Amino acid sequence: MLIAKKLRKQNLVAYVLYMYQVEDIIRSYNCDIQKIAEEYLPRFDYDDEELEQVLQWYDGLVRMMHEEGCLERGHVQVVRNTIFLLADRHRELLADPQEAIYNVAYHKALPYIVELRSKGNGKMKSELETALDALYGITLLRMQEKPIGQETATAISAISNILNMLSEKYNQPQA
Repeated sequence: MLIAKKLRKQNLVAYVLYMYQVEDIIRSYNCDIQKIAEEYLPRFDYDDEELEQVLQWYDGLVRMMHEEGCLERGHVQVVRNTIFLLADRHRELLADPQEAIYNVAYHKALPYIVELRSKGNGKMKSELETALDALYGITLLRMQEKPIGQETATAISAISNILNMLSEKYNQPQA
């Protein structure tokens, strides 16, 4: 919760990726708040007040996941809404003639995003969701210390670049 709050203000892309991870952690504990409280949260050095806040936050997410049918896959509405906000800003940047650098970076990443979408599981996701999923997937591979090929690294570099730019531009004043 503390990390999510900070990321939400500073870097929306990092926030979304963090929330993907939190959802997966919750799923790994079978969406059981008791297990999370007993097995996961003690790993962190929270004082009593922080622990109570974090536990309430996780409990709220578990309830949302139940209510919204995200127990096995998908994302809670708050995460999807954040993706919509990023997508709106992305479209604004693409339409802005003063954002040539952003457009160039986007068109550099686009072939990789299109290729990833074509390999999807049949569910048509937006380009932004595909890019976020790719970056999260690479994060998981790195956490597992699995090798990443040069072609994949090149694609992820382009995708990461556009997502970093989007996150930075999101926090800048808009015309």
